[in-house]
Amino acid sequence: MKKIFLTLVAAAALHTASAQNSAVTNAILNQRSGLLDKAQAEIDKAIVNEKTSGKAKTWYTRGEIYEQMIGSPIYGKSLKPGEGTKVAFESYSKAVELDGKTGEFGKLAVAKLDNLYGLALNAGVEGYNAKNYDAALESYRMAQQIRPQDTTAFLYAAYAAEAKQDFATAKDTYGKLLAMNYKSPAVYGRMLQIARQEKNDAEAQKVIQQALAAYPNNKAFMLEDLNMELSAGRGAQAIGKVEKALAADPNNANLYAVLGSLYDQSKQSEKAMAAYKKAVEIDPNNFDAQFNLGVYNYNKAADLVTKASKMDLATYQKVGKKIDADSKKYFQDSLPYFEKALQLQPNDRAVITSLQKVYVRVGRTADAEKMNSRLNSLK
Repeated sequence: MKKIFLTLVAAAALHTASAQNSAVTNAILNQRSGLLDKAQAEIDKAIVNEKTSGKAKTWYTRGEIYEQMIGSPIYGKSLKPGEGTKVAFESYSKAVELDGKTGEFGKLAVAKLDNLYGLALNAGVEGYNAKNYDAALESYRMAQQIRPQDTTAFLYAAYAAEAKQDFATAKDTYGKLLAMNYKSPAVYGRMLQIARQEKNDAEAQKVIQQALAAYPNNKAFMLEDLNMELSAGRGAQAIGKVEKALAADPNNANLYAVLGSLYDQSKQSEKAMAAYKKAVEIDPNNFDAQFNLGVYNYNKAADLVTKASKMDLATYQKVGKKIDADSKKYFQDSLPYFEKALQLQPNDRAVITSLQKVYVRVGRTADAEKMNSRLNSLK
């Protein structure tokens, strides 16, 4: 009697194992028949059963079924966005883990994973377009795991992280791209934008220096670097950077105007005059250069007037008339520049005030009154 009982127990165990193995077999049969919903139900039972969950064949089969569901116009609708790709990825990865890359199913799974890269990337794009940035990031990270050296998934992941305002993840991902030797002006530009959004001036300066190291002749990066120097009040250092930027962009009137202003600040008036003249030669409508040329001549005239006013009578009788004539000439020379500046910006108070003073100096009283009226009308 004991012997019969043991035999019955063994038979029951055999029957249970067979039933569980049949779940994988049924899944495969349904899969081959195109009945993917039934195949899905069978394989999902198999992967949670201890008799079949440790077999590479089970996981590989599950990966195939879900991968086929993704491409099915019928069964794909039963999956959540990105679900099919995620399950297929996890299943193939588990098959490789259980069987190794050279095992029967492990080897097949490695090839399947490579093919799955495109699906993961597309799932990420779909999530991004739907503004489901968390799902997009999950899919892009999956694609990164499948092809760790492919930069596309990293780049797209950085964009998705930025879109959800996760700047820490975006910076980390851009950093990984740079470490992979993926460099482009756009990446540095995005990193700079993040630093600005975070109001991190030190980080912005660091990014610009990295960008210039990679692209030393990039005009945009040169100008960014220059603006940082100007904002920090480092005019002396900025002069060299403007000159370098002009070497790359010699027809940039704005750069010449900035250079003139920097020379002015460093008391190099002759160089400032030359830079301003170059600016208006390239672009006669450059307001800053026109106005500053007017200021340059006005100041020359004013200095001479001050000099004459400090002379004693004897000295003035000797050289005073020459100084007065020279000062009047400088006042006269300033007029075309101020008048052009007024044409460009008709309501600029500094220009109107300067013109009013010059008209008085050269004896154009009526024009001086017009400027005075114009100035009053702006109050």
